[in-house]
Amino acid sequence: MLPNNSTQKVCRMSTCEPKDWDIPVSYTAQNTFNPIRNVVETMHIEENPQLEVIRLTVGDPTVFGNLPPSEECFRALCDAIKSGKNNGYKPAYGCKEARNAVAKYSSTPEYIVDAEDFVLASGCSGAIEIAMNALVDRGDNILIPRPGFSLYKCICGSRGIEARSYKLFPENGWEVDLDDMASLIDERTKLIVVVNPSNPCGSVYKREHLEEILNIAEKYRVPVLCDEVYAHVTFGKEPFHSMGSLTKNVPVLVVGGIAKRFLVPGWRIGWIVIHDRNDSFGFKIRQALRRLCQVIVGPCSVIQAALPTILSDCPTQFFEKTLNLMKKTSNIFYESLSLLPELYPVRSQGAMYMLIGIKVDRLHSVKDDVDFTQKLMAEQSVFVLPATCFQCPNFFRVVLTCPVEVARVACERIAQFCRDHRKNALTNGHMEHENGIYHVNGY
Repeated sequence: MLPNNSTQKVCRMSTCEPKDWDIPVSYTAQNTFNPIRNVVETMHIEENPQLEVIRLTVGDPTVFGNLPPSEECFRALCDAIKSGKNNGYKPAYGCKEARNAVAKYSSTPEYIVDAEDFVLASGCSGAIEIAMNALVDRGDNILIPRPGFSLYKCICGSRGIEARSYKLFPENGWEVDLDDMASLIDERTKLIVVVNPSNPCGSVYKREHLEEILNIAEKYRVPVLCDEVYAHVTFGKEPFHSMGSLTKNVPVLVVGGIAKRFLVPGWRIGWIVIHDRNDSFGFKIRQALRRLCQVIVGPCSVIQAALPTILSDCPTQFFEKTLNLMKKTSNIFYESLSLLPELYPVRSQGAMYMLIGIKVDRLHSVKDDVDFTQKLMAEQSVFVLPATCFQCPNFFRVVLTCPVEVARVACERIAQFCRDHRKNALTNGHMEHENGIYHVNGY
């Protein structure tokens, strides 16, 4: 039996008037904002029912069914499952066998890394979040490219971090405006983000340009986060250079994964590589990265077990097939859309994308890239991604992993849309513009 005073307390509480629930939303939730999702989900998308929809929006190479993973990947995964040894937890930052495999895969003649230089994560997106959480606090700022992958702004918003966008030059293959980058740095700048090869631009930076960025980072003593999830996914004239292999004095975190090159984005395994010639990060940053991996207790155990075989046994022909397809589709989009006076594609060198500029002043009843996207879908059932999602208004992005015939049909429909909305015939069928690029809103 409860003491008298306890009974009285319960009685008094039971007679209280009920109050309305007042549950606050967390700061993190209120400020989590994904630009792609926000733009796409607020658009009015309605296709032409007489035409089959062509979706060129999502950076998922599995969408069209024409690019399956390699047989070696399937066998590695099946063997990892059938062994019965991979159903439990692994170390939160990744088992040593998997980290050894990634180290062998990532090492270059310029710089050899080992298992202790890695942590594994749930996809490259998970790796990005861990890397940022290790180095950046609320009230700090980071530099990100514009146009650039929207996840960085999303994470910054949820963490109370300022994202400062440095400009890229479309007329120079989306190279960085180095003066603009340097001008954004102050005492609260904790990270320079570089995406190479680039989503959404399809650019692949020359070695010399990457070294110029490293020179800025060294001058201002700011570490670099290089997003290389599209490493080796190149089909243009520029070869891929890993920023981690080029650095001499700048501490660099490289994030990557198997999603894009191996065509398995749903397998969700990525990594962070620590490139730190002079031990500038020190033991504390390495330990911080490992501690942060404990939040989700590591990536999938089965995929970790399959990783050594995936990284070592996929044949060269498998990668060449994918790159050859993207090179063909890239050429189709570039050559076909370059003929339209209303559009100006910027040639892609890699990743899975191309950005295409829109001369809205040459189109009737088209206000901007979002309006262009909505009307193109409604009239021609071609769904592209407005580059407002990437802070790049009056461009749109297409994916290059579709079948060749799909790319041709998409270009025909886009051309018809432009003809239907064309304001005036242009002199000699073209417009003169500086450096071959028509500049819109600063681009």
